[in-house]
Amino acid sequence: MGFFDKIRDGLKKTRDNISGQITQMVNSFTKIDEELFEELEELLVMGDVGVDTSVFITDQLRKKIKEKGITDPSLILEELKEIVQELLTGDDTLHLSTKPSVILVIGVNGVGKTTTIGKLAARLKAEGKSVILGAADTFRAAAIEQLEVWAQRAEVPLIKHGEGADPAAVVFDTLSAAKARGCDVVICDTAGRLHNKKNLMDELAKISRIIDREAPGCDRETLLVLDAATGQNAVNQAREFQSVAEITGIVLTKLDGTPKGGVVLPIKKDLGLSVKFIGVGEQVDDLQPFDAAAFTNALFDTGEALPEPEGEESSQQAVEAASQPEPVVQEAPQAVSQEQPEESEEEKHRRFRVFVEDLMERLDKGESVQELLPELIRWRDDRALDRDDQRLVRNLLITVENR
Repeated sequence: MGFFDKIRDGLKKTRDNISGQITQMVNSFTKIDEELFEELEELLVMGDVGVDTSVFITDQLRKKIKEKGITDPSLILEELKEIVQELLTGDDTLHLSTKPSVILVIGVNGVGKTTTIGKLAARLKAEGKSVILGAADTFRAAAIEQLEVWAQRAEVPLIKHGEGADPAAVVFDTLSAAKARGCDVVICDTAGRLHNKKNLMDELAKISRIIDREAPGCDRETLLVLDAATGQNAVNQAREFQSVAEITGIVLTKLDGTPKGGVVLPIKKDLGLSVKFIGVGEQVDDLQPFDAAAFTNALFDTGEALPEPEGEESSQQAVEAASQPEPVVQEAPQAVSQEQPEESEEEKHRRFRVFVEDLMERLDKGESVQELLPELIRWRDDRALDRDDQRLVRNLLITVENR
């Protein structure tokens, strides 16, 4: 699977939640008016884009539409896509030109920090860099053990001390080992909690002094790992960490399992932090470098094929794929046509109201309604519903998914 395909598949839930609903909403309008902008803003907020960023995007869209004299609602989607891409464009690359270069990885427990380090080590090693890991999150013994497992998978060395050891001492030993072995990149796991800002700030400051002393002038990245599934809480975490650390970039994990990937927008707009990697699956190569154009195309699923970055798929793989024999396609027997009587709009509306009333009654009683989710999604995708019903379905969908 290529670079663009991985991102597109990983963003499926977010795409359905944001661009899919926006497309459906826009297609229900015959003219561009203030009601359209209000509904767009509402959909963006519900898609975890955040209030301030949603207002900004909507205002930018108003300006573009006015400047270009656009009157057809179907044309605003391309303008919206351009605004999103411009908003996400920034410094999304790692700066690792010195030897050694240092990457500090921070984030609360449970966001996929250790997994990210392992995948990042494997990626850098595949690019030809020699990598060494430092287990400087000594607050939890499990963190050290988990990182050791990933070091073995990625086949890179690990420097560790015991639980409760001084994190700065681990960083010192890791830098010493890196210089002795001629390693290109040092990756240190650190700061796995937010329980005390002052202690965290002191710990990071001490680590920083060690790096300045032992590797003066080295390139340094401080990457904050955030779980996309936490939505706006991820923005709050980033704001908290930003107040105590000089964050150079974000790693946004678990995008494939959540519809809340829109959180990438307020992270960039409100906090000025660039996303450098995104996690779109469980495999080692599912940690993908962030690319604003690829992300935006995948989010809006335009079908535009972007060129694959060099090295993503080898020519040998292409040869092997091309050499596979063509599958034999057998024509399926034609099904016997059975015409179904067409449902009238009145009958469909009556069926919709019965479904909604039953769902709302069960929600009021606190009953589980997960088995109704597939039907609710079908109603969401039914373009025959009027705008009020579409809005009702979207609100119900959010309520059910949050149960």
